[in-house]
Amino acid sequence: AETRFLIQWFAGTNRVMGETEVLVYPTNLLGELEPLLGEEILGVLDLNNALKPLLRQNHVEFSDLGKAALEGFQGKLAIIGPFRTKAQMREGLAQAIQKIARKGAAVVWIQPPPEPKDQIKPSFYIVPEGKSLVVVVQSDLVAHPAGSPQSQLNLVYFCKLALNPEPFSLPDLKTQP
Repeated sequence: AETRFLIQWFAGTNRVMGETEVLVYPTNLLGELEPLLGEEILGVLDLNNALKPLLRQNHVEFSDLGKAALEGFQGKLAIIGPFRTKAQMREGLAQAIQKIARKGAAVVWIQPPPEPKDQIKPSFYIVPEGKSLVVVVQSDLVAHPAGSPQSQLNLVYFCKLALNPEPFSLPDLKTQP
């Protein structure tokens, strides 16, 4: 998805002053969600409108779960968050997520940024619920998606993981420096 460019800065016609490597990404990264959904519609609970404008821009249809009861969601995949603070998460949100996952929806739950005294958690982890999975993601992995292609790529990865889990393995020690 990325294209590398090397910019060379010249003084005069033939003296290179410096080089800058630039990575350029396509503008439709979240469009990769559509093939994952098939005929199903994506559910999105995005109180801060961090994802919804990007999904519209990429022509990804979604149901706004901020305007409907989360527990009534019947789709294949739901993205819950991002949240700016824990206070934005309504009472009983975890139970509602658990309920839709048990009904068969894969869920990507983006957590609010941790507070200083919070328990340390992995950057993301998987929680099985019935036949589905909830992928719990720390906010910094998908922070500022409108300006961060890496955040968008991470979100697509977590959606794929929630829908089609693969077992994790140890890193290939042969390729490490």
